[in-house]
Amino acid sequence: MSKGKDLSANDRITQLLDESSFVEVGAYVTARSTDFNVQDVDTPKDGVITGYGTINDKLVYVYSQDISVLSGAVGEMHAKKIAKLYDMAGKVNAPIIGLIDSAGMRLQEASDALNAFARIYMKQTLCSGIIPQITAVLGTCGGGAALIPGMSDFTFMRNDAKIFVNSPNSLSGNYVEKLDTSSAEYLSSNTNLIDGRADTDEEVLSQIRDLINILPDAFTVDISDPDDDPNRTIPNLDSLKDDGREVIKNIADDNYYFELKSEFGTDITCGLIKLGGKTTGVIASQAAKSKVLSTEGAVKSAKLINFCDAFDIPIVTLVNVQGFKATVGEEAKAARSYSKLAAAYANSDVPAVTVLMGDAYGSAYTIMNSKSLGADIVYSWPKAKVGMMDSEMAVKIMYADELDKADDKAAFLSDMKKKYEDVQSSPSASAARGYIDDIIEPDATRKRIIAALYMLDTKSEVRAYKKHTTI
Repeated sequence: MSKGKDLSANDRITQLLDESSFVEVGAYVTARSTDFNVQDVDTPKDGVITGYGTINDKLVYVYSQDISVLSGAVGEMHAKKIAKLYDMAGKVNAPIIGLIDSAGMRLQEASDALNAFARIYMKQTLCSGIIPQITAVLGTCGGGAALIPGMSDFTFMRNDAKIFVNSPNSLSGNYVEKLDTSSAEYLSSNTNLIDGRADTDEEVLSQIRDLINILPDAFTVDISDPDDDPNRTIPNLDSLKDDGREVIKNIADDNYYFELKSEFGTDITCGLIKLGGKTTGVIASQAAKSKVLSTEGAVKSAKLINFCDAFDIPIVTLVNVQGFKATVGEEAKAARSYSKLAAAYANSDVPAVTVLMGDAYGSAYTIMNSKSLGADIVYSWPKAKVGMMDSEMAVKIMYADELDKADDKAAFLSDMKKKYEDVQSSPSASAARGYIDDIIEPDATRKRIIAALYMLDTKSEVRAYKKHTTI
């Protein structure tokens, strides 16, 4: 097998799947068009290899575009092969993986090529929420092809690959040397599109294998027998409250965490873990990066929640947040982005556990799956703070006149802060009102979450019928 960045379309499939497991479908399909300059061109498989195989014995469907055939451009028969693969995957509820390396639309086929792209979009939409859709961009993915990763559940990129609707040079006032808006680096840091990137084909395909290993099969949650003790305690976990990523790794089975979109919305870390053998989605504040929730952190969390809800994957949320990020740029997106996160949690009906690790202030806390938004179980660490805002700020607002007249302002402020915290912002105050179910020791976090998820395993909610939310 060839090695390096540019594997052939066939070698990419071989690298991705278990050895000798691939079965090709549509091997004899060729281009049907005889217009312009393609009538004498050999088009084996019409530029895309399609079929099925296994990844660690899990059935998956895969297509791999062949750049050596008309530059991998999508035409009528090319798209029909991909559409047929979606039909097959949908019938057996198996994931579908697209390996993209294409010049885009096949110009020689004109309206047939336009129809071909629309056919793929339709299949992706109909299968969304039914089968996991994973895309790896290993070359060029431009124009209409860029919608394919955009409509996928997970997208990975090789570092020198390109994704663009409009090329960087076609953007007013821009050119690729100034800002390469199609690059993996730019897209990973500035959009909610890229879940992971790497230097070589092999590394990207390895990421997909790892993802398939942790994903459940379509609608059903896999439960394995973990080697890791479900009752394992974690000493000094509270020392990590500002580093949600490390908290996640510590509570996860075998300390394994498949993180998604790590370069985007860095105030939040989110991804997939196993807890007591259950595939679980997890979202955590990354207070070491920022103590406030950004619009980027909100929208990337919302996407994971929607995916987990569609595939009956439980959701665990670890909270340490003081409010919303306040900048001019953020304000333009704030209402819409934060409402998407709130709606994603509220619409989900999978088992949901929330743990308050540190600060839990204001509306930012409420939309991170508070009790009222739909969390089934809410735990709090003893030193967490829950309320409208930081106690010192609250006292300065409520007792501004008294503070101004006090002989010993520092003593007055300290005394009123303690009273406010005891009455309003302590975990026990929220627990007394039913907003927190239990105050737990941090070292027991793993076993308490696992116990809650097992208790919630048969959760079922009946809600009013509707076609879909409009939020």
